[in-house]
Amino acid sequence: MTDTPARLLKLLSLLQTPREWPGSELAERLEVSARTIRRDIDRLRDLGYPVEATKGAVGGYRLVAGAAMPPLLLDDEEAVAIAVGLRAGAGHAIEGVDEASVRALAKLEQVLPARLRHRVSTLQSATIPLTRGDGATVDAHTLTTLAAAVTGRERLRFDYRAGDRTESKRQVEPYRLVSTGHRWYLVAYDLGREDWRTFRVDRVSAPFATGARFAAREVPGGDAAELLARRLRGRHPGLDVDVTFAAPAEFVAARLPGHLAPEAAGDGACRVRAVVTDSVEWVAVRLALVDCDFTVHGPEALVTYVAGLGARLGRAAGLDLDLDLE
Repeated sequence: MTDTPARLLKLLSLLQTPREWPGSELAERLEVSARTIRRDIDRLRDLGYPVEATKGAVGGYRLVAGAAMPPLLLDDEEAVAIAVGLRAGAGHAIEGVDEASVRALAKLEQVLPARLRHRVSTLQSATIPLTRGDGATVDAHTLTTLAAAVTGRERLRFDYRAGDRTESKRQVEPYRLVSTGHRWYLVAYDLGREDWRTFRVDRVSAPFATGARFAAREVPGGDAAELLARRLRGRHPGLDVDVTFAAPAEFVAARLPGHLAPEAAGDGACRVRAVVTDSVEWVAVRLALVDCDFTVHGPEALVTYVAGLGARLGRAAGLDLDLDLE
């Protein structure tokens, strides 16, 4: 193989498989000399690929973990699998699947050949996931369009439906996508309102990148997540949640979102104290889904709602629970 760039890509593809490759086998596969293989290995190292060499009768070359993540080569099946996985995660604001995952999906879909993009869309539309996030679902294409505009500092146009169902058309300078654990939000400067706004992504439709670039503005307070938190607190007074669970903190933490983090309380129990902007109904259901006994100490609105929810569930199971909720 005399085409050096093509040979390097082929060599890299071989080294990405989890095994050690003898130099002689690499030379045979690429139809070059062992000396050429050694030079190509050095070229890959210069490009940042950590190729390790071992000596001896069974020695050879293998790609190992390095200090930074180098570009990877993916075959068709691998690219489709990763795109489907990222789309499934991006459709819900699942804890741990944040803006970085959406940026990765945007980059991958940008370079996917049309035939593979069609396979990804077909597979996703034919699949019903059994595990879902708690918030409203969002369109993966909408997320990747927003993410690409954020990264490229490109103005966006989109249709937006407010909480009161008022429809409007917006033109914005997108700054950041923020995941709250069960919803995605876009923090952007609204050109029509001449002010910073936060938009629920599940209420965004028909996003269109205009191609017009913009210079980044200073977000109030310097942090998009904090700006969103302040806006949410302004719309929804915080709930001062105080709950004790009859289970270890590790058990409870694995079943609650990160902003409801428990602390050990002794005797195998744990306690959650947090001020949240979530609704009383959402908090009550999340507490019940932990699947262990718990006691709600406050606020009073949460105590009352949990009691009523318990009574309704009891009646659904044919139990007559006479609870005094006054």
